[in-house]
Amino acid sequence: MKIGIIGFGRLGKLIAARLVQDANVLIYDIENYQKEIEEIGAIASSIEEVAKCPIIIPFVPMSSFQDVLREIAPLLEKDTLVIDVCSVKSEPVKWMKEILPDSVSLLGTHPMFGPDSAKNTLYGAKIVLTPVRIKDEIFQNISSYLSDHGLKVIHSTPEEHDKQIAHSLLLTHFLGRTLMDFGAESLEIDTKGYRRLMKILETVENDSWQLFEDMNRYNPYAEETRKEFLESLTRIHKKVSQ
Repeated sequence: MKIGIIGFGRLGKLIAARLVQDANVLIYDIENYQKEIEEIGAIASSIEEVAKCPIIIPFVPMSSFQDVLREIAPLLEKDTLVIDVCSVKSEPVKWMKEILPDSVSLLGTHPMFGPDSAKNTLYGAKIVLTPVRIKDEIFQNISSYLSDHGLKVIHSTPEEHDKQIAHSLLLTHFLGRTLMDFGAESLEIDTKGYRRLMKILETVENDSWQLFEDMNRYNPYAEETRKEFLESLTRIHKKVSQ
């Protein structure tokens, strides 16, 4: 089995390093990562070579996702499976359906882990699957493969995913970015609660601003969630200031 990966960023590298144990992995990136790609046992390839693989997974920012889809669309073969890994589902799923040929299969996913949280093991980590246009047998095989490798598989619709993720991942990143802007840091005189708060900061400090911006821009529930949270902060602030 060949799997093509587009993008060798932090998450792409993490997933590729796992997939090489079960498949021949071809990787394309606009930068020259040939040495690093070969070190994990994968093959540095052109975009044309990657697009000929039966399974293709783009690991690119959401803001670049449509451009990548347009680039590979004329290169895809019939029954190719394209899998997205974006942290928002509604918009990327819509883009895949609009841009890619009807002859290819589509699967939306969101790995609920990253290079920091899963650097040692994927066991127990969550992944959300949102089937778009895929045969049930193939979908079940993928779901079983992920479960067999220790992942907790969650089936969802794009809309339900985006609603829940706005109150979990997005809110976590919003808090983390706020703590960074506030200048929160480790202190000698602290509490366990404060150290847990600092863990939120650590969760987001290695992620790019682009990721944070994209998950807010493309999630249809992001702005409402931020407003509700800020309103709660304001209410508590006013209450304690009386």
